[in-house]
Amino acid sequence: HLKVERAVLSGLSMGGYIALRAAERQPERLSGLVLCDTKSGPDTDEAKIKRAATIAAVKKDGVAKFANEFIKAVLTENTLKTKPAVVGPLLNSILGNSPLGISGALLAMAARTDTTAALAKITVPALILGGEQDKITPPSAAEAMLKAIPKAAMHVIPGAAHMSNLENPGVFNEKLLAFLK
Repeated sequence: HLKVERAVLSGLSMGGYIALRAAERQPERLSGLVLCDTKSGPDTDEAKIKRAATIAAVKKDGVAKFANEFIKAVLTENTLKTKPAVVGPLLNSILGNSPLGISGALLAMAARTDTTAALAKITVPALILGGEQDKITPPSAAEAMLKAIPKAAMHVIPGAAHMSNLENPGVFNEKLLAFLK
């Protein structure tokens, strides 16, 4: 639609899953890849069961309870206590979703394809960014991708968890812009 033949593709969290799948399916369309707070492996059975339970809870209890629990999982304790300018908009963004939309996203993540085998085939420069306190996709997941992608660089974002771009935008943007240049 936009007639963009090649681009640097960037994805954070679930967007990283999508970016990895795009790199696997249409590598000729990429001139670079940025993977933020994400991983290439599929959900474990335990994670799939947790996602199913979360879907049931969202249907039963609604979006507000999900949103309040979700932000605790994706932000550092420090951010939750001291950065209302980060917490408020993120909470409002989540609250703007329907139970059906949240459930669909959870289901899609649980069913996603394992893209680990495709990492070695990525030939464009890649940047991997992740929060030092990310419990969902920890630095060890980023390191595994770094080892597998031939032209990759990685930076751990201090003072950040799963939303490293929101929690430490200064460092995040510095690393991203340096890569893009």
